[in-house]
Amino acid sequence: MRKVFILSSILVTAALLIWSYYWIYALLGFAVVGPLIYMGVADMVQKRQAIRRNFPLAGRLRYFFEDLRPKIQQYFVESDTDGAPINRIERSVIYQRAKKQIDTVPFGTQLNVYAEGYEWMTHSVNPLDHNALDHNPRVRIGNKDCKQPYSASVLNISAMSFGSLSANAVEALNAGARIGGFAHNTGEGGISPYHLKHGGDLIWQIGTGYFGARDKQGRFSPEAFRQNALRPEVKLIEIKLSQGAKPGHGGILPAKKNTPEIAAIRGVEPYTTVFSPPYHTAFTTPIELMEFIQKLRELSDGKPVGFKLCIGRKSEFLGICKAMVKLNLYPDFITIDGGEGGTGAAPPEFTNFVGMPLLDAIAFVDDALRGFAIRQHIKLDCSGKILTGFHIVRAMALGADLTNSARAMMMALGCIQALECNKNTCPTGVATQDPYFAKGLVVEDKKQRVANYHKNTVASFVELLSCAGLSKPEQINRTHVYRRVFMNMVKTYAEIYPPIPEGCLLDTGDAPLEFESYLKQASAEHFGS
Repeated sequence: MRKVFILSSILVTAALLIWSYYWIYALLGFAVVGPLIYMGVADMVQKRQAIRRNFPLAGRLRYFFEDLRPKIQQYFVESDTDGAPINRIERSVIYQRAKKQIDTVPFGTQLNVYAEGYEWMTHSVNPLDHNALDHNPRVRIGNKDCKQPYSASVLNISAMSFGSLSANAVEALNAGARIGGFAHNTGEGGISPYHLKHGGDLIWQIGTGYFGARDKQGRFSPEAFRQNALRPEVKLIEIKLSQGAKPGHGGILPAKKNTPEIAAIRGVEPYTTVFSPPYHTAFTTPIELMEFIQKLRELSDGKPVGFKLCIGRKSEFLGICKAMVKLNLYPDFITIDGGEGGTGAAPPEFTNFVGMPLLDAIAFVDDALRGFAIRQHIKLDCSGKILTGFHIVRAMALGADLTNSARAMMMALGCIQALECNKNTCPTGVATQDPYFAKGLVVEDKKQRVANYHKNTVASFVELLSCAGLSKPEQINRTHVYRRVFMNMVKTYAEIYPPIPEGCLLDTGDAPLEFESYLKQASAEHFGS
C-alpha cells in the first residue's frame, strides 16, 4: 500500500506537469501536490503514531478531529461504558500516562456520583507523605514448597498470546516490562522468540493445548515442559483452567494461520488445524490438579506454580480447596479472571453471560481460602478491566495481593479500540499478523510507553494509599471502599461482601449459610456437583 501511494503521487505529479501548458501552471500544480507528497512521506517514516504510519495523509484526519473536539469531551461520560469497552475518562488516563502527558482534569468529577454503582475510597484527615512511601511495592510469590520465589510488582501484563498480538506488540510489551521491572504473561500460545528477545520477566501460561509443553499427540510432555520451564526468563508458571472472556470454551487455530513459525512455538505440525479442548487432559479431579501443580514445581526446579480461572460453580472451587487441605499442597498463587475480561474473539454469549464478575469472584475466593485457613499459603492475583490506581485499590480491598492488565497495556501500545481484533485488520498493528499493519507499531517507541503507563499507574496507586493514611498495600481492607447501591443507600465493601470467620469452612456445621449448600456439593475427588 505504501508503494502504491508513492507511485500514485509520482503519476499525479507527472500528469499535472504534462497537463500544464505553461510553467506557471506547473509551478502551481507542484505547489499543491508537493506538500502532500512531503506530508505523506513524513507520515510513513515517523515512528510515534501508528495510524499515520499505516495510513499516510488520511490518518491525519483522526488526530485533526481529536484536537478539534472540545477538550472536556475527553472526560465526559454519558454512561458506564460510553458505547465502548473503556469509557473516555479511563482512555484519557491511560493515554496520558503512557505518553507522560499532564495527568490532571479540570472542573472536578464528570461522573454522576448519585448513580447506582458509583464507588469511591475513604481518605484520612491525617494522610501520609506519599513521597516517603515505597513507589515500587512488591509481592513475594512462593510458599513452603517453592524453591525460587519471585518478587512481583503489584501491576503486571495479563495473558495475551503471540498470534493474537503481533510480534512487534509482544516485543514492546516485554521490553516495557524489562524497563519497568514487572512481569509479562505469555498467554497460552507458548513462549515465542519475541517474548525472549528483550529479557523481560515472564509468566508462562499453559492452557488446555499445552503449547510449548506437549507431545505430537497433544498430551502434556514433561520433557518439553522442563525445557521451557528452566529458561531464566520464566519466573512464574500459570495453569489456565479458564478465562473470563470465554470460560469453558476451547480455541481453534485454523490451518492457514498455523504458519511454520507459529507451529514451532506451539509444538504442533504446521498448516494443520489445532484444537484446544475446553478441558485439561493432564488432570480430571481437584486432587489431580494439586498433584499436577506439584509435578510442575518439581520439573521447574521449584519455581512458583499457580492456576488461573474464572469462577463458575462455587462448589468446584471449594472442592479444590478441600483437595489442598487433604494433600497439604497449595498453589503458590491463584489468578482470578473476571467475567468482564477481554479477548480478541469469542462468542457474544460467552463474553457477556458466562463467568462471575471480578469483584464478586475476588471476595468469594478470598473468603473461601480464609474459611479453609489456607490463605497464608497462596497469593491472590486478579485481572479484568484493571486500568487505574483506584482499580488496584478496589481489588486489594476485596482480597487481591496483586493485579494484571491486558487492555490498558494494549492501549499503552497505541490501541484505539477499533474493535478489529478478530479480523486481522487492527489499524495500529497491535492485534494483527498482517505485516503491513504490524509495521506501524515501532517497538522502540512503544516499549517506553508501556513502562511509562506502569510506572505512573503504580505511582497513582501509592498516592491513593497515602491519602487513606496507609503505608502498605496489605493494610487495605473492605472498609476502605464505598459503593452507592441505591439512590439513598451507600454501603462499604465490608457490608456488601461481609468476610467470614477464619477456618469456618473446615467443619460443615460451622459454615455460613451462604456457603452451606455449596460446601456439601464440593468434593476433592471430582469436579461438578
